[in-house]
Amino acid sequence: MKFSASLVALSLAFVTTNAQFVETSGTGFTLDGQKFTVVGANSYWIGLNGLSADDMDKAFSDIAATGATTVRTWGFHEVTSPSGIYYQSWSGSTPTINTGSTGLQNFDNVVSRAEQHGLKLIVALTNNWADYGGMDVNVNQILGSSGFHDNFYTNEEVKTAFKNYVRTFVTRYLNEPTILGWELVNEPRCTGSSGANSGTCTTKTITNWVSEMSAFIKSIDSNHLVGLGDEGFFNDPGNALYPYQGGEGVDFDANLAISTIDFGTFHLYPEPWGQSNDPIGFGNQWITDHATSMKTFNKPVIMEEFGTTGDKETTYTSWYSTIESSGLTGDLIWQAGSSLSSGLTPNDGYAIYTTDQVYQLEASHAAALKARA
Repeated sequence: MKFSASLVALSLAFVTTNAQFVETSGTGFTLDGQKFTVVGANSYWIGLNGLSADDMDKAFSDIAATGATTVRTWGFHEVTSPSGIYYQSWSGSTPTINTGSTGLQNFDNVVSRAEQHGLKLIVALTNNWADYGGMDVNVNQILGSSGFHDNFYTNEEVKTAFKNYVRTFVTRYLNEPTILGWELVNEPRCTGSSGANSGTCTTKTITNWVSEMSAFIKSIDSNHLVGLGDEGFFNDPGNALYPYQGGEGVDFDANLAISTIDFGTFHLYPEPWGQSNDPIGFGNQWITDHATSMKTFNKPVIMEEFGTTGDKETTYTSWYSTIESSGLTGDLIWQAGSSLSSGLTPNDGYAIYTTDQVYQLEASHAAALKARA
């Protein structure tokens, strides 16, 4: 029987006995020997905006009411000038992990509140983009102006700093079954927010890093699953469509084949990817192609982010139908929205609030996925 997560503040690690963790079985997930359906939403902000316990409860409650089982969130916030909620601060090339009430103790609250609402968490451990610090803070603080974004994947000092952060974060929740799994990074690419790289980064660069880092996490945590957190780009240089060409340094199939990667991830944003002529059709093919890889490698694959700037109800109805019929393991919408005591949660144009028609669509889709054999 697991001790209540509300006691987490008394210890640097959650304590459990006979805990049950989400596992994989072929192309699906299981929990306590039974099918576990991964369906739900992204809420990157829930641990970063200084929310009260009541507001966290409200946000998780809104997600759970759709029939969701899983929430993806950020387990990182790198800063050089500490203020508000942050998980690691840098002074020159020296990082310090914040284990206090504005740091990992705050993330303890996220885990505790998710558990209260019967939700599992997928936690990304850094960001390809500049939002909330991410990879470039590590590179810039250690290598200075001589560093490139993709040095994050190759420089030994930078990799060691990331491993140190990961070790502290992961081992804190080693025995916490509310965590479904860890993701190495949100949307890895050879380039970051600045658009610059060394010119030597290839798909092999990132695949080698994924192999190293996923094996590292497995060496310290045998309880939780590990995914990459990538956009699912394929590596077919001759393909006419950008997301299939491998130019961003991601080879979905090569990464999925890594033995220490337990499940595959992909994202879907047709318009920013230049597929605005037929975003619905592109999305359906994108889902189908990843379902094919899922079956080839016999591992779960989830569409863990998706969004459109067009008619969301029509688009998501079609995409959901393809997910259901293709056998794709599951999906997480980008992104959940709630009305909290401080007002509406962040909206980048994709947020779905409880008053939106798509919110009801999420509920029917979650029920359909759970009903599949």
